[in-house]
Amino acid sequence: MTDSIRIAAWNVNSLKVRLPHVLRWLQDQEKKQQAIDALCLQELKLTDDKYPHQELEAAGYLSLAAGQKTYNGVAIIVRKAALAPIASDITTTFLKSTRNIPDYQDEQQRVLAATIPFAGTQPIRLVSAYFPNGQSPDSDKFVYKLDWLSKLQKWLAQELEQNKRLALLGDFNIAPADEDVHDPKAWEGQNLVSPPERNAFQELLSLGMHDSFRMFKQAPKTYSWWDYRMMGFRRNAGMRIDHILLSEALKEKCSASVVDKEPRTWEQPSDHAPVIAQIKKT
Repeated sequence: MTDSIRIAAWNVNSLKVRLPHVLRWLQDQEKKQQAIDALCLQELKLTDDKYPHQELEAAGYLSLAAGQKTYNGVAIIVRKAALAPIASDITTTFLKSTRNIPDYQDEQQRVLAATIPFAGTQPIRLVSAYFPNGQSPDSDKFVYKLDWLSKLQKWLAQELEQNKRLALLGDFNIAPADEDVHDPKAWEGQNLVSPPERNAFQELLSLGMHDSFRMFKQAPKTYSWWDYRMMGFRRNAGMRIDHILLSEALKEKCSASVVDKEPRTWEQPSDHAPVIAQIKKT
């Protein structure tokens, strides 16, 4: 048994297309003795009946998913070997599961939460979230994004009252500061970096959450998303919009937080790279 839990988030931009990448990445991490104990996925782009439960379970992982045809969709994948002995199937692994933001009417599948009983430590409440993109600050989709963010914040405040060990992981579609943008001047005032979005990100932090990546010294110009167009990845013309926010109790246990760019170099990659946080068990 290792002395840490490694949790990660990855917008795979279609699990049907990227399942081989997910399996390869999880296996590669295990070979490096850096196994991912829980992986939160975004943009599944498939319905629940098409979710690859069997393939993932054969590889040693249990899943909880909230799918949607063509768009959106989120999942939480947990490594069976990392679970407490009492957890052996979906019902005993994904405790108190919540699909979407309660009391918020929304057909888009963007939020999935569950409490995971990891071995050798207290349970952790994981929230896999795919924040709305917003399109542009003058669009109806941006209005929806800000409303969604407001509802998320209110719900998270309630969740934190009940769960001291909580992590919010996913594609936030917000670059919180200029250092998270390859060309801040070119992006100024645009979607993903606008003041209302950044304010909403800060409001999440004001709940007592912490941006795990910024808790550690990081290489400059480290991003998690690069546009497919204009050789974005090759030029490192990216943005850091995928995040892992930790509650105070988990912040105290966090020993590392990184972006793994390697899967972005693979053939037919997602435009996002996985982000990882390491949590000490004791």
